[in-house]
Amino acid sequence: MNQLGPIPGNILFDGPMATKGYPLNKMCYSFNKADARAAFLADEEAYYDTFGLTEDQKVAVRNRDVIAMLEAGGSIYYLAKFAGILGLNVQDVGGLQTGMSTDEFKAFLVKQGEI
Repeated sequence: MNQLGPIPGNILFDGPMATKGYPLNKMCYSFNKADARAAFLADEEAYYDTFGLTEDQKVAVRNRDVIAMLEAGGSIYYLAKFAGILGLNVQDVGGLQTGMSTDEFKAFLVKQGEI
């Protein structure tokens, strides 16, 4: 089996990270339902406990720190559900992940399409 080294600037989401992030990802998946989004917004702390988030995951969500959520095992596919509650779109999250503003990230994507 060929193992690739780390990709700079990326947080590897593998089996151990999936296990670590299970509570956070399960909570984010629940946001597919409007009543779950309303329950989260009504009492975030109780909602964290419903899914058994770790303290690191709770802090990341409280701080709206997408990078810390990824480091705590969050899958970008599930975190996108949470980002929607925050009014963020995929380009906003891409900018956060790369250290760019949303506009810089959009321009970067356009430039990549020209290559």
